[in-house]
Amino acid sequence: MSEYHKKTFKIEDIILGGQDGLVNVLGVILGVAAASGDTRLVTVAGLAATFAESISMASVAYTSKASKADHYESELHREMMEIEEIPEAEVEEVREIYRRRGFSGQLLDDVVKIIVSDRKVWLETMMREELNLEAVDRTKIIGASLLVGLSAIFGSLIPLLPFFFFEVGTSIFLSLVISALALAVLGAYKAKETVGKPLKSGLQMAAIGIISALAGYLVGLIFKVPVTP
Repeated sequence: MSEYHKKTFKIEDIILGGQDGLVNVLGVILGVAAASGDTRLVTVAGLAATFAESISMASVAYTSKASKADHYESELHREMMEIEEIPEAEVEEVREIYRRRGFSGQLLDDVVKIIVSDRKVWLETMMREELNLEAVDRTKIIGASLLVGLSAIFGSLIPLLPFFFFEVGTSIFLSLVISALALAVLGAYKAKETVGKPLKSGLQMAAIGIISALAGYLVGLIFKVPVTP
């Protein structure tokens, strides 16, 4: 795997955890803030959501990546068996793949001959070109999952920070502002490092956070706890 793909993979893990943690906790704490008006309850709910979310995200990332690895290995075994048992059919599949790409005549024959002469190349061609599957490095699954979980923690703490220092009204405003800015920067960076327009991606990600916050805040207002005289 190239250095570019390695870096992109890590960026995707960071964004997955950070965005999910920030957006979910933002909605939770603003809902609690609107319902209770109590900074202590907000921080308790926010911290509970932070760690529950990070563990959940890391677990989901692990099972998802492990499942992809299992699927790849299952399909690889099937392709190996088919090459052993029905090689003629598999050769024709390789020929059809490259025929669709515009190869023909002697050039097509030569390409097919080169590919099927090396069992490893043959298998990789079938996995990549026929099944659109890429190998998953099992040694990196745990590390990638932990990265998702840690990113979720850091992302979750961003909207929560103001509530440690200010009263509820000010904290709600600051939480919205810094969360929107953080999401915009994250979205822009994602687009810059992968594919897309930084400004558009940043605004889209910020909008997701604001919509989530408004949903949580409205739920909190609906179930607002009456103030006891």
